[in-house]
Amino acid sequence: MHRILKRYYAITDRKQFKYDFETQIKRMLDRGIRFFQLREKDLTSDELFKYAETLEKILRGYDAFFTVNDRTDIAVFTGAVGVHLPEKSVPIEIIKHKFPDLIVGKSCHSLESAIKAEKEGADYIFFSPIFETPGKGRPVGLENLKKIVERVNIPVYALGGITEDKIRDVLETGAYGVAGIRLFIV
Repeated sequence: MHRILKRYYAITDRKQFKYDFETQIKRMLDRGIRFFQLREKDLTSDELFKYAETLEKILRGYDAFFTVNDRTDIAVFTGAVGVHLPEKSVPIEIIKHKFPDLIVGKSCHSLESAIKAEKEGADYIFFSPIFETPGKGRPVGLENLKKIVERVNIPVYALGGITEDKIRDVLETGAYGVAGIRLFIV
């Protein structure tokens, strides 16, 4: 699994992209990003399915992988390596039982949530927001990130308000990697 989990995890949001979806993903690939989450919450199921197919085609030929946000069905149908679940979603155990090879990530905003996600079988977690970011509530900070990393035995991705100049500080907490939207848009 760690072969698939990369240190930098780009989350899509085509509304924030500087270019069309395909061009933006290719620019991220050119920059070395190899792990993506398709997270386009406003799309209908058929539109999301088309974007997942497009993403799968773009990533061919690269050592790159993607997950789909909260849609196990689309992840399975399009060859994604996994699904990423919001903090309030379907139980991880159900997905793991039906699709044991699927990587399952979970968004967490507290120590309790992180411990619970690990117990339920999450392969990795997002912990957020680390720093101030629009509309995401009060930042948890680097000290709380470090506490999470020390308490769970699965990879922890830091998310929220991370800029290039803060990556080193984030990784020094022991976080496995960094996830973001704006951070990777070039």
